Amino acid sequence: MIIRKGPAEIDRIGRAGALVGETIAHVGQRIEPGVTTLELDRIADEFIRARGGVPTSQGYKGYPRAICISVDDVVVHGIPDETGVEDGSLVTIDVGVTLDGAIADSAYTFAVGAIDAESQRLLDVCQEALAAGIGEARLGNRIGDISHAVQVVVEGAGFSVVKSLVGHGVGRHYHEDPHVPNFGDAGRGPRLSEGMTIAIEPMITMGRPEVWLAEDGWTIATSDGSLAAHFEHTVAILPDGPRILTPRLGVPDLSRMGTP
Repeated sequence: MIIRKGPAEIDRIGRAGALVGETIAHVGQRIEPGVTTLELDRIADEFIRARGGVPTSQGYKGYPRAICISVDDVVVHGIPDETGVEDGSLVTIDVGVTLDGAIADSAYTFAVGAIDAESQRLLDVCQEALAAGIGEARLGNRIGDISHAVQVVVEGAGFSVVKSLVGHGVGRHYHEDPHVPNFGDAGRGPRLSEGMTIAIEPMITMGRPEVWLAEDGWTIATSDGSLAAHFEHTVAILPDGPRILTPRLGVPDLSRMGTP
C-alpha cells in the first residue's frame, strides 16, 4: 500500500532529510586516506544523535551500524569496520535518519583524493541519472517514467544499472511501497500522486550489472569487481513539482538540476 502524506508530515520528513544531508556533508569532510569506515560511522552516529535524531539503519533487520559505507566495488550496505580508506577510492555514505517519527534516506558517493577520469565520469553520470529521475517525479507521471529516465542516462553513457536493487517509498517506515526501479518502460507502474514520498537512488557500475551478497548478509558488491556509484534523494510529489527532502550543502549536487 502506498502511503500518501499531508503537508505537515512532509515537512517533518523534510526536517529529518535536512539532518540526513547535514550528516552526509559532515562525514564527507572527514573522509581522507587512512580513516577507517568504523570511525566515519562513529562520527555520523554522534552527529545525528546530538541533533535529536536516531540513525534509522542501527538495528534495522539486525544491521549493526549507524550508517552504510560502501567502498569501490561495494554497491550498497557495506558494514563499517576497521578497514582504512585509501587514496583514489570511491566511498558511498548512505544515511537514514528518524527524527520526530519521520524518516528520510539519502546517499552520496565521495571520491577520495585524486581519481581517474573514468571514475569521475561514473560519479557524474550517476548524479545526472538521479537528476533525470527526479525530473520525472511529477503528478500524473508513473514510476516507470522515473525508472526509464535513469536507465537512459546510465546506459547511454556506457555504464550498467544494477537491476536487482531498487528505490522505495519512505517516510513513516524505512522501506514502503512502491518499489522504484532504475530501469524499465516509461508509462508503466503506479501513477504518481500528491503526497507520495519516495527514495530515488540510481545504483550503477562501471562494468556489468550483476552483484553478489557477502557472507555477512548485507554487503552487496559487483560480481566482476568493477567500481560502483550510488546517489539517492528522498523526494516528495507535489503540485508544483518534486521537492527534494534531503538537500545537501557543502558537496557538489548535480541531482538538484531542474528541480524547484
